[in-house]
Amino acid sequence: MHKKREKEKGVGLIIVILLLAFMLGTGMVLMTVTSSGSKVAGNIRSHQEAFNSAEAGFDAAWKALDGAFSDAEWISFDGHYLIEPAGIDNPQSDYYFRKLTDEEILNYMDPDGDGSPDVSNILFFKQPFVRDESGEYDLRYTYTAFLIDDEAVAGSPDAGDVILVCIGTSGAGSTMSTSRLEIELAVEVSGT
Repeated sequence: MHKKREKEKGVGLIIVILLLAFMLGTGMVLMTVTSSGSKVAGNIRSHQEAFNSAEAGFDAAWKALDGAFSDAEWISFDGHYLIEPAGIDNPQSDYYFRKLTDEEILNYMDPDGDGSPDVSNILFFKQPFVRDESGEYDLRYTYTAFLIDDEAVAGSPDAGDVILVCIGTSGAGSTMSTSRLEIELAVEVSGT
C-alpha cells in the first residue's frame, strides 16, 4: 500500500509538470501573437502611407500635365517620356519598369544618391509633400512621377496616350515602404 502512494505522488508530479508546460507554451504563443500584432499594424500603416504618397504624386502630376496642355506648352506627350536607363520602356529589357522594384527604379534615376535625378524627363523626383511640426518638409514621405511611352517598342506610335507612373515612399532606408500607381492617360491630339 505504501508503494501505491509513492506511485500516485509521481503521477501527480508528472501531471503538474505537463500542466505547467502547457501553460508556459500557451503564454509564449499569446506573447508572440500580441507582439507581432503591433508589427503587422505598423507595416500596414507604412504601406498605406506609401500608397497615399503615390496618390499625392498622381494629383501633382495630373495638375502639372493639365497645366502644360491648357497653357499649350505641350501639344502631345511626344518627347516627354522617360527613356533612361536604356530599356526602361522596353518589355523585353531587364530594365523595363515593370520588371524593376520601386527602389531599383529610384536608384537607377539617382545612381549617385545625391537626391537629384541623373536622367531627364521626370515630372517629379522624390518630391516631399508633408510638413512636420516645425513646418519643414518631412523627407520620409515623397513621390516620384514620370511618363512611359506604352508603344515604345511595339505598335504604331501614338503621342496621345501614355502611362503615368507614380511611386510613393514612406520611411527611409531599410524601413522604407513603397507603392506604385500606373495610370493610362490619353489626350486628343489634333490632326490624328
